[in-house]
Amino acid sequence: MPRVATITLLVLSCLLGACSRQDNLEQILEKGQLRVVSRNSPTTWYEDRNGSTGFEYTLASLFAEDLGVELVMVPAFSLPDIFVRLERNDADIAAAGLLLDPELAPGVPHSMPYASNQPEVIYMSGTFRPRQPEDMLGMSIVTLAGSAHNRHLEQLREEGLEGLQWREIDAADSMELLDMVNTGKAQLAVLNSSEFAVQKGLYPRLKTAFDLGPERQLVWHLRPGGDNQALLARIDAFLQRMLEEGRMQALREEQFSLGQQVAQIGSHTFTRKMRDTLPDYLELIREVAAEYKMDWQLIAAVAYQESHWNPLAQSPTGVRGMMMLTEPTAREMGVEDRLDPAESLRGGVRYLKNMIRRLPTDIGEPDRTFMALAAYNIGRAHLEDARVLTERQGGDPHIWSDVMLRLPLLENRKYYNEVRHGYARGQEAVTYVQNIRHYRSILEWEDLTSNRPAPPVHIEDYLPEVLRGVSLRSL
Repeated sequence: MPRVATITLLVLSCLLGACSRQDNLEQILEKGQLRVVSRNSPTTWYEDRNGSTGFEYTLASLFAEDLGVELVMVPAFSLPDIFVRLERNDADIAAAGLLLDPELAPGVPHSMPYASNQPEVIYMSGTFRPRQPEDMLGMSIVTLAGSAHNRHLEQLREEGLEGLQWREIDAADSMELLDMVNTGKAQLAVLNSSEFAVQKGLYPRLKTAFDLGPERQLVWHLRPGGDNQALLARIDAFLQRMLEEGRMQALREEQFSLGQQVAQIGSHTFTRKMRDTLPDYLELIREVAAEYKMDWQLIAAVAYQESHWNPLAQSPTGVRGMMMLTEPTAREMGVEDRLDPAESLRGGVRYLKNMIRRLPTDIGEPDRTFMALAAYNIGRAHLEDARVLTERQGGDPHIWSDVMLRLPLLENRKYYNEVRHGYARGQEAVTYVQNIRHYRSILEWEDLTSNRPAPPVHIEDYLPEVLRGVSLRSL
């Protein structure tokens, strides 16, 4: 066959192939599914009482909603595994808190930056604190395998720190790194600022030694191959709207700001609100409590923990009302208007009663209520995981004081990989329950003292001085 004819056939073949091949956005819309690969970690994707949550999960779900398709999450068990799954076409995009590093993922398309993170060097207080990269020489350092931080350390070594050594840990999140420093298995860990921010409450002895280089940008990655132009344009337009409307910042504050999920307000503030705000809703709370045969102080304490008795409370993730119900929970409980305090209270109490009812019958009070509160906060599945860990470790899964010691273990990869439902913010659930118990005690004490019978009147105090001490019978 003549050379010209061969070339012509090849060109026609390529053109026909290009015309018949859909771009990646068209494939997603046709299937009605957006497949997103992420990692199970407190800064990306995990489960709580309302199901899947986390910053990257929430952002991805909003994008799927923007496309009008179903979100399908694909788990990855390490950073390299994320790119393997993209390469194998197991997912359309990766939303996993990934730093922009072209050398880490050459040829892999990525979105516009939507946030930034500061790489930090973490050490244990009371030990030597390095203040610059040169100070890390001779120290044991750990990083996540496949992270951009490894490339940064390589650059430092190329620039003259030839003795710089570190270990790459094959894990999906940085908690294992923090645990190694906390237990003395390593002296330093390198991780992102947001990851340390959401976990440092679990490691009060760990501190930031210094910032390692400038802030780095976060991006989503797309699967290589195929036509990504339309999908990339749609992603960038979505992320740009989120940034311009302030929704991105609100979501970051919701997920990463310290104390956002767990009440840090002291007793003084509670007692002030108890006198200023509670009277407006006390009659309604008492009415709902009587209707469902529960202590009004417990319901009031839960409502304060959820919203500070604010019927219009709303989080950036869409949880609303005095009992901060999600839309699915509200529908399940028959709540039509989450901002109606009566509906919200009744829906929240019905949900709590369901949690109490569904616990094993051999769990008695008051442990039954405490565990139901934990399930209300974190989900019944994660509570059951904590009870399983309690039994494995020789504790009593029927006793709250034993179970509460194991709930924080659900934030540790060593333990959450051993249970059915994975990572959960266990420490928050413990704080949630203990806060409610504290607020309830204050309410009970206030109710007791305000309804205490008045002391008897000594009539002698009202008699003229000349009559005091005189027997009334003789008058």
